[in-house]
Amino acid sequence: MGVLSHLRVVEIGSSAATSYCARLFADFGADVQKVEPPTGDPLRRTAPVTPSGQSAWFAFLNFNKSSNIVDATDPDAITRLTALIENCDILVDGRDVGSADCPPVDIAAIRQRRPGLTYLEASWFGHEGPYAEFAATDSTVRALAGLVKLVGPVEGPPLHAPDFQTGILAGLWGFIALASSAVARMQGGAGRSWSLSIFESSLAVSEYLLFEAFARGDVMHRIGTNRFWPGFPLGIYETKRGWLGVTTWTPAQWRAFCDMLGLAELRDDPALVLAEDRVQHMEDIERQFVPKLRERTAQDWFEEGLKRKIPIVPVPEISDLLRDTEKKARGVIVPVLLGEEEGLTVGSMQRLTLTPPRGGGKVPAPGEHQAYANRGTHLTALMSSGCIDSDRQPLKDVRVIDFSMGWAGPLCTRTLGDLGADVIKIEAIQYPDWFRGVDRSPAYVHDHLYEKAMCYCIMNRNKRGITLDLTRPQGLILAKRLVVEADVVVSNYSVDVLPKLGLGYDVLKTLNPRLVMMSMSAFGVDSVHRNCRGYGSTLEQGSGLPSVIGDPDGPPVMSHVAFGDPVGGLNGCAAVLVALIHARNTGQGQFIDLAQIECMMPFAAPWITVGSIGGLPPPKFGNRHPQFVPHGCFRSAGEDSWIMIAATDEDMWQRLTVLIGRPDWAADALLKSAEARRAIEDVIEEGITVWTRSRDADEAMSELQAARVAAGVARMPKDLLTDRHLASRAFLQDVERDFVGLHPQPSMPIREGEGPYAIRTAAPTLGQHNRDVLSGILGLSDAEIAQLVKEGIIGVAMLSEGELSQAEKVPSDKSTRQ
Repeated sequence: MGVLSHLRVVEIGSSAATSYCARLFADFGADVQKVEPPTGDPLRRTAPVTPSGQSAWFAFLNFNKSSNIVDATDPDAITRLTALIENCDILVDGRDVGSADCPPVDIAAIRQRRPGLTYLEASWFGHEGPYAEFAATDSTVRALAGLVKLVGPVEGPPLHAPDFQTGILAGLWGFIALASSAVARMQGGAGRSWSLSIFESSLAVSEYLLFEAFARGDVMHRIGTNRFWPGFPLGIYETKRGWLGVTTWTPAQWRAFCDMLGLAELRDDPALVLAEDRVQHMEDIERQFVPKLRERTAQDWFEEGLKRKIPIVPVPEISDLLRDTEKKARGVIVPVLLGEEEGLTVGSMQRLTLTPPRGGGKVPAPGEHQAYANRGTHLTALMSSGCIDSDRQPLKDVRVIDFSMGWAGPLCTRTLGDLGADVIKIEAIQYPDWFRGVDRSPAYVHDHLYEKAMCYCIMNRNKRGITLDLTRPQGLILAKRLVVEADVVVSNYSVDVLPKLGLGYDVLKTLNPRLVMMSMSAFGVDSVHRNCRGYGSTLEQGSGLPSVIGDPDGPPVMSHVAFGDPVGGLNGCAAVLVALIHARNTGQGQFIDLAQIECMMPFAAPWITVGSIGGLPPPKFGNRHPQFVPHGCFRSAGEDSWIMIAATDEDMWQRLTVLIGRPDWAADALLKSAEARRAIEDVIEEGITVWTRSRDADEAMSELQAARVAAGVARMPKDLLTDRHLASRAFLQDVERDFVGLHPQPSMPIREGEGPYAIRTAAPTLGQHNRDVLSGILGLSDAEIAQLVKEGIIGVAMLSEGELSQAEKVPSDKSTRQ
């Protein structure tokens, strides 16, 4: 039946974001009813297409749903649609992105009659603010979100990925909003009404660099294809056979990388110890190691890297993914039926081990109902019609024990905390969260610079922070006692860390049978690559996505310094919410084996489907588009200034030609179709560039948007700090914190009212809530807490390298610093 088989979901409008949101419900058994016009959802005509002309993107977004044709010209259309909505639990509305000729319905009136209905409305930018009425595409939104300008050659133009990103990111956020509402509804009460900004959803990927810019100033710029500040080498390199993804962050990884290649001089150079320092010497370093990498195959280097604990991974082609038996066995690549064609697509990333998602399915033809759609009793019928306090956050009664560090895990738990969960973050004075910094020099420690790391502050707000030395019996006992009182445990350590400490799921479930525990490893607990080291960059490198980005004759191209981290964090949050719904329904907890590399694969899903049916390698379009002509990143006035422009239909093409002073193109009947324009795409792009180069990028965007042409300035992450649209929506909230002072925090892109959810508390300082948690939850006395401090099991100050070495030599004489 599936975890969510008690839910009925209706999806209206045409939006990749709402389609993906609804598909996530279908993955776990919900009855999803998709409403389409007689001609079908416009997304059915989205490239790339299979040999029979089926959209692979539509297939990925919509398998396991039922289709309902509602003709807006039918006199009974509104009545039929209203009845369908009134008989569901969740309404997902994408009409503001694309109406798909959906008949107008009075949602407010329906919600008044059916207070149990939970509603999500998606839009590109929200209903207020300077961008609210902007015409948009996936690429123009990503440009505005700071996700384009840092990618590609130094001289430009910036490079960007195919149009399959904002819908996935926003769909995840929409699902998080709705699934958290389902958790809250199980305590009784009314449904909720959410708004979702697709633009703001994409900022989850930008926020690390955004706030690094806040802390450090203007230190970022585009430094070349497959190069990203603040680390090096961090990119994709050619080998004797195949491409290799390389990431070296820590000094130890850099030394191991140099040893592997026999480059002792580089290894021992004191100016190259830190990743950020190596960025200053990229050309010299590459001249030495690139020829070495070409001496052996990518697979050879991968095996060497495993031995040396270096985060390197072969970069697969789409054909490699299709041959990967492990991904099929894990349900990452699943069968899909598109009409008469049998192919493969990407399955669910949320790998719940007790209640797994559906493994593949069928794409509905227009008007086709799936035979297995649920017809049973659903949530609206089971819940009371009382009201929930509008200020009550949906996860108010959930407690999370957070064993995560860095970006992915902390983003997952931060989102749970933003939604009201009590998140208790566990660090150790010996080994705190590495986002605080890996520098253990006395100056770094004694000046409390580990408390001033902006990336740590951003990822850990709305949490309580304690320290426990989990390698000591007393620390382990206290951790287990906290787990007994918890609903969720999240870890993004390597797969064996918690089990070796005695905190594996097999142990914890005996203490708390209703516990949901998630491991967020790079490759998965049962993967043959389970011991591979990985960062967010490694996850993108190994996902297949780089193979479809860039110029046709160019290398695979990465999109981001650590794309896999935020994507893994959002998928982890979604998985926890599904498991929580099951636990609240049944009293059964379960283990979630979330492989973060798998979470990146939806971005390449359409190419996987096309490749599985046609067998041909996917074409690479560079900055062009398989459907829209023109489409690209065009230079504007000023240094390294660019604007993304797309003409998505004939009318927009006509308006664009008139605006840029080419009425001859507008009058040419032969240029009405995108395919006809493709024959002179170079000429068209030259004409647009003549126009954009004479204008400031923002000026050009304003003129284009006034003519209803999709356009977005290619922003730097730091530009988002002063973005007028974000300011008008109060997206950045000022928060006060010790050691940092007043600093901005990003809001969630999901809202229940006009404003965002307020940030309740700043990120905890190290051990800030030791007494609060150990006394308030576990009932420890002041004397017991003082003894823990004396023995170094808890504390509030990070140990320096020398102090750590001394403490490890004399375990019974741990540091007593407070």
